[in-house]
Amino acid sequence: MRAPGSGGIALAGAVLLSLAGCLHDERASRDRGAMGWQENVPTISAPKKPRCSNYPESGAGKRCEEARYLGQIYVRRLSTGDQVCIEGGFGDSPSAACAARAAVVDVSNNVVLLEVREAKPDSRWFNKEQNQFWFEEGALVDLYLADHGY
Repeated sequence: MRAPGSGGIALAGAVLLSLAGCLHDERASRDRGAMGWQENVPTISAPKKPRCSNYPESGAGKRCEEARYLGQIYVRRLSTGDQVCIEGGFGDSPSAACAARAAVVDVSNNVVLLEVREAKPDSRWFNKEQNQFWFEEGALVDLYLADHGY
């Protein structure tokens, strides 16, 4: 024998469960290091063609390869809490010349999660403050090379 009103409770439970499936979070993810299938933090990929391949096997090409090596070391040494300049001097300590500053929020294999903390109005990162971006290691090395004249 069924208790009075138990059919209504079951129906209400079924309605609530079906409505829960319709909810979607459109906000930027704040999960640190969450690189699962629900991730909505954009990833900035490494370029398909390495920047140093634009230089012939000459002095400029060798200097570019050396700078690439130094950029790889810099990127691989980044750790949570580090402050970096992501426009106008990546690889140097953030200074007044830095157009956009970010903080390392998380690191994983071949990727670094950066959160834009401050950007000048003429920066491409302006209006992206407090947003997070996953950068592949190659993308950060390319940024290092670009900011060092290659």
